[in-house]
Amino acid sequence: MANIVDYVKKQFNDLDNLPFNPVDSLVLSQFAYIRFDAVFKNKKEDQKLYVKDMLRADLFDKLLKDVWAPKENNELLYAIAANPRFRELEMVHYVNKLDHLAEKQFSAVTYFLPDNIIYVAFRGTDSSIIGWKEDFNMSFAMPVPSQDEALAYLNMIAEKYEGKIMVGGHSKGGNLAVYASMFTSDQVKNRLIAIYSHDGPGFQKEVFEGKEYQSIAPLIKKTIPQSSMIGMLLEYQDNHAIVKSKGFWFMQHDPFLWEVNETDFIYQTRLTNGAVYTNKTINQWLMSATIEERELFIDTLYQVIKSTNAQTLGELGENIIQDGKNILAAIKDVDDKTKKFVVQTLMDLAALSFKNLLPNRKNKGDEDETEDIDDN
Repeated sequence: MANIVDYVKKQFNDLDNLPFNPVDSLVLSQFAYIRFDAVFKNKKEDQKLYVKDMLRADLFDKLLKDVWAPKENNELLYAIAANPRFRELEMVHYVNKLDHLAEKQFSAVTYFLPDNIIYVAFRGTDSSIIGWKEDFNMSFAMPVPSQDEALAYLNMIAEKYEGKIMVGGHSKGGNLAVYASMFTSDQVKNRLIAIYSHDGPGFQKEVFEGKEYQSIAPLIKKTIPQSSMIGMLLEYQDNHAIVKSKGFWFMQHDPFLWEVNETDFIYQTRLTNGAVYTNKTINQWLMSATIEERELFIDTLYQVIKSTNAQTLGELGENIIQDGKNILAAIKDVDDKTKKFVVQTLMDLAALSFKNLLPNRKNKGDEDETEDIDDN
């Protein structure tokens, strides 16, 4: 089946003839993962560049450095720069920040669409270890640094430019889009026309019940794959559309595996049993653990990974033997109380997992009510 690259290669109707749709949002959100640093280097922050200007063969190594799925992003880069639906769109205010001390990974870019519409795209989690640490921090802290950055960025764009505003992102980018929209001023909220969260994680339950979230809830267009894990973390709402994906389990988070037709995603009516089971287990633990317990668990695991000196997920495991030695040494050096807590937490997760697995096994084979937990 077709994916977003196929969509960009074949859908040549301009935005006047075929209105902006959720697939367009995912395309622009994925395009925001490209490392535009070298293209925007030495440009004024408000200097506009066209999407087609990103097709720079001399900079390809830099544009695709440490980007997930480099082959697919390469294809997307060529396709979007050649497609009349996207190539003439202007881009401005690209920012990319990585701060190990603050545990922050943030990037955003703004596109100008026809009819005086602005699309603010927040990049999701990249391949940096610190980026994933910040994601995990969301389970016990709000705001995290990137959420503050996202709010400031949206306010800056709204102050500088007139027109209606759409906000979006994939993965953590979707969370940032919702967060920034929640806490911006009423004046900016009145200009918002859509908020796209493509498999973005949620928030604590009290956030969903708060007035800030309720004020923008009708504008949120959340899409998740049928075996979503990331997008169902801390998710207490059912207002999402389920997209068919040809990926397996966790890999369904990859937007290049989401299936599309000529004008929209291909949708499913429900999550797979495996997704329901996994998300129930994780969210039950998050609800039962205190903020302090979540923080201790995540910080301990991060210190263990940090012991390898890897900066990206790609570097982690390049030297399996040395990394293994460092991890074992880090675990050994953890104080007994913390070590006992981490082991107990893993055991609790395993127990919850087994408990939630039983109902699925009992219903296995009842095709009208459930699916095998191993289904995609």
